[in-house]
Amino acid sequence: RRCAPRDDGAGMTTAGTLVGIARHAFPKAPMELVEAVDVTVEGGLHGDFRGAVKPGGRGKRQVTLMERGDWDAAMADLGHTIPWQERRVNLLVDGFDIPQVPGTRLRIGAVELEITVECDPCSRMETIATGLKAALTPDWRGGACTRVKVPGRIAIGDPVSVVSFS
Repeated sequence: RRCAPRDDGAGMTTAGTLVGIARHAFPKAPMELVEAVDVTVEGGLHGDFRGAVKPGGRGKRQVTLMERGDWDAAMADLGHTIPWQERRVNLLVDGFDIPQVPGTRLRIGAVELEITVECDPCSRMETIATGLKAALTPDWRGGACTRVKVPGRIAIGDPVSVVSFS
């Protein structure tokens, strides 16, 4: 299930593209799709409540991301077509296999994120579609949680690559 990165000819290894950005202002708020967003070490995605690091916290869930292929596979398992943002993750990547290794650092545009843990699907997924939680459970299909290591601005179309493995 691991994708081999490609060399873009300029010495940079790229393996995917950022194809979706979503945020929500407060718990259970509707997901808002945006074309670009600022990402900070203190607050994660601008306008997303989950990115703020709580006092004494480690920011393990600042930014969440998942693979388009994993969402498509879950939809095929269920026989549904539900918009990806209903998964309630922040970023959707395409053509990139998210390493299932905490400590791995990813670059999206100018931003660097560190994978902290698997993004386990919660029971809310069952309110979206019966069986969705189970369809997102195998092989990190639900995505990965990350913490922001290098701030910046990201936009749809930005390249996604691995910076370093832990």
